[in-house]
Amino acid sequence: MTSLLREDPRGVLKPFSEVIDVSSADPHQAGVKPISFVRQVLAVCLHPVLLPDDGLPLDVRLRAQRLLEACDGESVGSYTASCGLLQVQHTIAKFITRRDAGVPSFFQNIFISSGSQRALTVVVKLLVGEKDRTQTGVLVPQPGPHTLQTLLDEAGARPVLYRLKEDRGWAVDPEELRLALKAARQCCRPRAIYISNPGNPTGHLQDRHSIEEVIKFAAAERLFLLVDEIYQDSVYGQGIEFVSYKKVLLEMGQSYSDTVEMASFNSLSNSVTGECGLRAGYMELVNMDPDVMLFAETLLCMDISAPVLGQLALELMVDPPKRCDASYNTYAQEILSNQITLAQNAERAWMLLNVFPGMSCQRAMGGVYVYPRLDLPSKMVKKAQTLGLEADVLYCQKLLEEEGLWIGAGCENGSTNGSFHLRVCVMVPPTTLEEVLARLRAFHLRVLDTFSHREIDTSLPGSSVSSRYNRCN
Repeated sequence: MTSLLREDPRGVLKPFSEVIDVSSADPHQAGVKPISFVRQVLAVCLHPVLLPDDGLPLDVRLRAQRLLEACDGESVGSYTASCGLLQVQHTIAKFITRRDAGVPSFFQNIFISSGSQRALTVVVKLLVGEKDRTQTGVLVPQPGPHTLQTLLDEAGARPVLYRLKEDRGWAVDPEELRLALKAARQCCRPRAIYISNPGNPTGHLQDRHSIEEVIKFAAAERLFLLVDEIYQDSVYGQGIEFVSYKKVLLEMGQSYSDTVEMASFNSLSNSVTGECGLRAGYMELVNMDPDVMLFAETLLCMDISAPVLGQLALELMVDPPKRCDASYNTYAQEILSNQITLAQNAERAWMLLNVFPGMSCQRAMGGVYVYPRLDLPSKMVKKAQTLGLEADVLYCQKLLEEEGLWIGAGCENGSTNGSFHLRVCVMVPPTTLEEVLARLRAFHLRVLDTFSHREIDTSLPGSSVSSRYNRCN
């Protein structure tokens, strides 16, 4: 939560003492506690005089010693290679090999950066190359990550929107990909397709068949695959599991596994670890020409190196304590607690948001957001138009002003077929989520009251604002 004075600059009293920000994924800002093992190891790395301290678990001190030995001068204050510490690259490659049940990963293909967004920017800039009269296009999902538009603009690429199917839980539809590609060729040169799996902010998780369809489409159209898998450890749908694009690709046969170019991304910020401030992520490049990979390293050199503490935390994320280690039980309990909280919060939010009148929500299978749809009164939509705003942007502005609740508007990355949505992060403590839902409910019902009851269907029993409100409790 963010503290806020009860009076605004005009001296008007507000009905809240704190702003709750659930517009983006920042678990620690929201009150989620850091993982003890990560912080203990980093503390020793920052202050090596703690190495002989018996008050810390032995595996913490041994891990810190090993990480310090991997740093030049045995200090986290030294530079690393632009693509990251060699030891961390090796550890990430071993993690990917374990994750994909033996499908090999090689450290030479791992590039560590100051967050997954930085790595994605580097690859897009490589695809754009020298500027010419035909702009490079990247197919991107609608809805998609709210930061993606800015990233593509910075890299000089043109976003080409393909619609996800809301009525199918925000599934990727090959026909929508083909329609988007056909339209794109009228205005740019499509060279890549961006996928987030689990979906950001939709929470959709692709199964193997869906992944295969996307890979076949990319192969047929000679498109580079940009696969954002930052929520791979945040999958909670019943009876489902995360399968990586790389694993599927390498099991599809040589006609695909040897030809389809791909970059996959992961992040320290968006994992259950949630260490946003340490700024570290990585990408794995698949089937990219070695000469082009040299250019990737050159672009990463512009940052000199990713923050060393972030790199070390990345290694701790992908190589946590073993069962025989002193820290294992505490680590396992903390990670499991975060995963259970996320799953229960997503289910709780989905259930209640589908009860609110004028709101509906698809069930999330992974990730840290729910993405409810708003059916707003036409008078509010018209008012927003007169202000030059999308209706969900106006809704969120008023929500922040009146309730101190900061929620993302769905149209930040482009309106979804004329509909309106909210982006709500549920990776927060359960008590915070309850406060979020209470404030949102109060505001939403007030909006419906303000813009006329007559726009609410009262033809069915229990469809009035008051009766449907009671069903929320």
